[in-house]
Amino acid sequence: MVPLEQSRAPLDDGESMSTEGGMKAVVAALLANLGIAVSKFVAFFFTGSSSMLSEAIHSVADSGNQILLLIGNKRSKKAADARHNFGYGRRRFVYGFIVSIVLFLVGGVFSLYEGLHKIQHPEKLEDAWIAFLVLIVAIILEGFSFRTAIKEANHVRGKRSFPRFLRDARQPELPVILLEDAGALVGLVIALFGVTMAVVTGDGRWDGVGAISIGLLLVVIAIFLSMEMSAMLVGESALPEEVEAIRVALESSDGVLRVIHLRTVHTGPDELLVAAKIAVAHSATGAEIAQDIDDAEVKLRAAVPSAKYVFLEPDIDRSTGPS
Repeated sequence: MVPLEQSRAPLDDGESMSTEGGMKAVVAALLANLGIAVSKFVAFFFTGSSSMLSEAIHSVADSGNQILLLIGNKRSKKAADARHNFGYGRRRFVYGFIVSIVLFLVGGVFSLYEGLHKIQHPEKLEDAWIAFLVLIVAIILEGFSFRTAIKEANHVRGKRSFPRFLRDARQPELPVILLEDAGALVGLVIALFGVTMAVVTGDGRWDGVGAISIGLLLVVIAIFLSMEMSAMLVGESALPEEVEAIRVALESSDGVLRVIHLRTVHTGPDELLVAAKIAVAHSATGAEIAQDIDDAEVKLRAAVPSAKYVFLEPDIDRSTGPS
């Protein structure tokens, strides 16, 4: 048998996801984007820059994203009932999916349209210094928001790289905010480039090129996020280290000879359903088996606190077949 302390080791690196950290990053991004959106619209009004308009719509879309994520988090906390026995935690996945499909694609398609229009009907930029000022300030503010998202992600990603973290995340908020802020920073740099080239060359088509590039960036982010959110909606299993911690915790419990079958699925970002068939001794009585199951469940929950729903089925260990 493996000691309980070892069974808990895989989760001690802070690799379990943090809803609180995700919400903090969402609020920070919302506050930054609301201010940035207003400044970009003001800059567009004075300059007529398509890149500025695309960036303004981008910031509005980002603000809408954060509002939707906050609403999804609030609605997911509704208590389980007769119709939804496992609660409403997956609502956060639904709202994350809406963010990826509707708002990102709307922002992306609008930017593509605006860019094509500007290339076909180029116009000289007016008061370009306003655009430069707003873009530089926006880059600074987005940088602070991105830093907050990275800081919160570092608390929970453990030793994973950021690409791996984005793929492994079971909570939608941090991946959305990380990609959103990264996309915003890249988009601002693109807009700055487009405006600069339009001023230097006197060719307004460069402004349209910037808008198209921003649109393509948003569409790529939307496609990636939609794939990740759809995987969450379908139902993802526990992370590999959580599965191993569950298995070790069960097999370290007195009376459990081995785990025959183990299945896990997220009923919400922070809630796991665990179903396992465990092998017990031939000679064990009904009372002994019941006590063994209770003890195993206690160890399992200690090793993986997110295991909210646990179903253990005892069976006689008839063979050494696949587990």
